[in-house]
Amino acid sequence: MNKQKIKVAILGVGNCASSFVQGIHYYSNSDSEDGLISDVIGGYKVSDIDVVAAYDINTTKVGKDLSEAIFAEPNNTLKFSDVPKTGIIVEPGVVNDGIGKFVKDIINPVSDSADFETSLKNSGAEILINLLPVGSDEATKFYAQCAINAKVGFINCIPVYIARDENWFNKFKSNNVPLIGDDIKSQVGATIVHRVLAQLFSDRGVQLKNTYQLNVGGNMDFLNMLEEERLETKRSSKTSSVTSVANKGKGIEADHVRIGPSDYVKWLEDRKKAFIRLEGSAFGGAPLNIEVQLEVWDSPNSAGVTIDAVRYMKFFKDKEDLDSLDLVSAWLMKAPHSPHQDSDVLNQLHELTHKEIN
Repeated sequence: MNKQKIKVAILGVGNCASSFVQGIHYYSNSDSEDGLISDVIGGYKVSDIDVVAAYDINTTKVGKDLSEAIFAEPNNTLKFSDVPKTGIIVEPGVVNDGIGKFVKDIINPVSDSADFETSLKNSGAEILINLLPVGSDEATKFYAQCAINAKVGFINCIPVYIARDENWFNKFKSNNVPLIGDDIKSQVGATIVHRVLAQLFSDRGVQLKNTYQLNVGGNMDFLNMLEEERLETKRSSKTSSVTSVANKGKGIEADHVRIGPSDYVKWLEDRKKAFIRLEGSAFGGAPLNIEVQLEVWDSPNSAGVTIDAVRYMKFFKDKEDLDSLDLVSAWLMKAPHSPHQDSDVLNQLHELTHKEIN
């Protein structure tokens, strides 16, 4: 197979972008595959990803080389790899509703891009990765439309419904533009752990009666999510990911489940602490309860999944098989257009991407 680099553009040079860019360099300069979900997808390695453009609205980042911008304030994630000068200068995006009321005193925005769509086209990017703050509803829809117009694939890593929204899903489909979304799962994060435990209860005949997942963290997303209005789809996305597998697919009543970010603790920086409890009824009605506490660095935990999403999109785009991206969304996203059982999807994706590549 004659492979070319996968050219990507990044929306939002925050912690997730920092981990994503660091990860590309880390795995491109190492023989180690430790920490990756997938070392090769459809013939593509991590080293095949090439960031050709990046956009932000903060004066601390716009105008800087991407290698500097990913470590600029208010970013506070783990530094695990040096990143040499890239030659990619962060360009201005469009603010729209990207700045919430709790971060407006921290972020000093530059002037909006004069013509974002033209800039995207000129970058040569074939995939646009949305890493905007939670609650950037109008901004995400603006960029999604730009991606359609520019015929650039769109990976929606945040909980604004694009793939799950039937109108937007059909817009991408009718224009033959690749789409993966919505709301990226972490590699081993609170939602996937909670989902697996809910699935375990279901598989072993334990009726899930009550459950919660309470998350705290110290990054900008957690500060942003103090604004409850910006949190609505995030809470909905996380909740549906768990309840869709509960009680053999029958779910759980709304009054008996609470899932989502709970508070901002600045000194935690990009670490997230999750407190998960499931209360169930087992054989003969005997109570069975599980409590789990999870601590992760939030952004590296999602960056590896994003790196997989990029390679899946490129592979199926090359094969002109965009329908299979629905399977990818079901595997990698909390709120996909068409949810499926994780194990079934993974088996199908493995078969599709490991066939002989001509």
